[in-house]
Amino acid sequence: MGGAEKKEDGWLILDLHSPSVASESTNSRAVPAYDHRGYPTRQASFETTRPVAGPPTPKSPTGPLVSDPEIKNYPSDSHNGRHPQGSLGYSHKASLSPLAAHFPVGLSALDISAGSDFFPGGHSNLSNRTFGSGPSLAPSIYESSMRSHASFSSFQDSDMDSVTQLRADDPFTRAMGLGAGINGEKERRERNELQSMYTLKSLRLGPKQKKRENSKLHDLLPFHIDPSQWHHMDPEEDDSLHHPDDMDKHDTVYFSKRGLANLGCLLFLFLTVVMIFAGYPVITYYYHPNHMDNNGAYNLGGINATGQVPSITNFFQLIDPETPPEAYTHTSAETGEEWELVFSDEFNQEGRTFNPGDDPFWEAVDLHYWQTNNLEWYDPKRVTTKDGKLVITLDKIVSHGMNFEGGMMSSWNQFCFSGGYVEASVSLPGTNDIPGLWPAIWTMGNLGRAGYGGTLDGTWPYSYDTCDVGTLPNQTLNGKPETSLTNGDPNNGDELSYLPGQRLSSCTCEDDPHHPGPKHEDGTWVGRSAPEIDMFEATIDDGKGKVSQSGQWAPFSSHYYFKNTSDKYYKVYDEDETKVNTYLGSVYQQATSALSMTKQDCYTNEKGCFESYGFEYKGGPDGYITWINDDKKAWTIRGPAMGPDEEAQVGQRLVPDEPMYIILNFGLSENFGAIHFVGLDPLWPITMEVDYVRVYQDPKKRNIGCDPADRPTAAYIAQFPEAYSNPNITVFGDVPGAVWPENRLVDDC
Repeated sequence: MGGAEKKEDGWLILDLHSPSVASESTNSRAVPAYDHRGYPTRQASFETTRPVAGPPTPKSPTGPLVSDPEIKNYPSDSHNGRHPQGSLGYSHKASLSPLAAHFPVGLSALDISAGSDFFPGGHSNLSNRTFGSGPSLAPSIYESSMRSHASFSSFQDSDMDSVTQLRADDPFTRAMGLGAGINGEKERRERNELQSMYTLKSLRLGPKQKKRENSKLHDLLPFHIDPSQWHHMDPEEDDSLHHPDDMDKHDTVYFSKRGLANLGCLLFLFLTVVMIFAGYPVITYYYHPNHMDNNGAYNLGGINATGQVPSITNFFQLIDPETPPEAYTHTSAETGEEWELVFSDEFNQEGRTFNPGDDPFWEAVDLHYWQTNNLEWYDPKRVTTKDGKLVITLDKIVSHGMNFEGGMMSSWNQFCFSGGYVEASVSLPGTNDIPGLWPAIWTMGNLGRAGYGGTLDGTWPYSYDTCDVGTLPNQTLNGKPETSLTNGDPNNGDELSYLPGQRLSSCTCEDDPHHPGPKHEDGTWVGRSAPEIDMFEATIDDGKGKVSQSGQWAPFSSHYYFKNTSDKYYKVYDEDETKVNTYLGSVYQQATSALSMTKQDCYTNEKGCFESYGFEYKGGPDGYITWINDDKKAWTIRGPAMGPDEEAQVGQRLVPDEPMYIILNFGLSENFGAIHFVGLDPLWPITMEVDYVRVYQDPKKRNIGCDPADRPTAAYIAQFPEAYSNPNITVFGDVPGAVWPENRLVDDC
């Protein structure tokens, strides 16, 4: 250990470069004196010269550091770094304080402006203090270290000799009667026993007695240290900080102001939510009984930000808020019962557009309607709303290689209805005496999309649920029946039908996955199709404006005749106004039609008044269709009129029971009649105007939606998306992945 020298009495002198207190001789040292409170007294003076090592006095340690033989010299790790060898770095657990190694018994060469700075309680500042090469220490650090727990622990350790030599005459020693110093083992043992007795006594005292004893000990001990507190087992003020257990779990009080406030807040929030989502609708329902009729609410079938009603499948209150209250009901032409309005569009919102995605109910097409050899191109921009009306314009303008441009829109796959009454108020285009225009409002089954030939191939205009020859191409099987070859269209070799057969027929093989369903109870498929009912097609006949109101059917009866021998088949209500049409059909359709007079002023190039048209129907074999002209019944056809035909070997044709969508269009075609181009030239552009479209149903038989459970369409449409989105596909066989279901009459099932 460097220059350490072992002495006879067991003291170890470490020759480190630490300051020591100058003494009058080499065998004695100056020891600070203490007053009656245990504070060091001020020294008159200190030697200012560096100490010189000399022989130690027996049992009195000399040199900068003292220790017993059991204690080793370790470099200090304090202050976040090690001191270099030779600096002040000695420390051990037996020292009086963590800084005791830096303040050894022998001190000298201190440059101190006031001696009181060295002692606890001093208020003067140290000036130019140097302890050899050691660090400068503030009095507060020294004072706090001298009062630490570690300081007093040294009184009970084997290093008591060092402490005793340093504080041989402290007040505590004198109070214990141990004289000026403790040099023998016996004296040290007596002193420790007295101290332990005092500590044990303090543990048995009450709070007040302990306070008095602590006060006495406070006066006796140096640096105001109370060793009894180190074994204090009673609760202290800060014990809760060291025991984070939840004390509230032991609390048996379940109700408090804070708890009630929390519950009250939660109850308030709950009642608020209930009021908003339950109470408010109920209150509104009773205070505003028509709120569901005018669709004033948002999201639940109500108007949106653009003033339109969103498309919600099977929601029964899709009512335009502009519909007048008197139009909320309709009296059935068949039963006389009051039916309810389930859909309306008043077209009062200015400037609506009908491009794909623009409107919740309607979509205008962008295509050529080649199926009827139309002369115009249908463009969505030709359909809009203006001055509270829907306006469809037909103009003589070159468009997509065509010489005319018109408009057509429909509610396909957006709004459909099954059964009921549909009505429109219309100002027909042009004049009442110039032929050639072809305005129409009509309906079709949702499995076929108007203008998209691939979807109509094998579905239009079938309305059939029987498995027989009527489901086959040309309505023949092995050249039979003969009437299919001889009693048909005179313009096509008297053949009855050029149809490709019913694609989704009742004859479809039982396990075929390409039928949309459903099935009958016997396991056979329900015949599905895209039938057509026309509200009107306007024409000029005998120099007067008329409308054709008709139904289209397939398969066909021989000669395209329908049964008309009595009122149980059909009825015309005013033969002066309405007459059965002489046109009965062709190789592509069988038609039941009547021509009715119109109000001759209700044309856009006349006075422009509006006239109402409509039809009421009930689907099925016992159903009916009644057409309305100018709010009056025009004529009716019933299911039995399209009953089985033995000659053509076909069964009952059905009044359409498919979900039907609405189509409005304005074009021209020579297929529909002669066109007076010269007479039309001064009129271009010509408009057809629609004031409203409304749909009513029996409240006991409401059926709104394009995908009803008994006649589903959505899954089948999704199976062939290209067929329903590409108008250039003309036949179903051109549809990618298309499979024509097998027919058990001709295929192996």
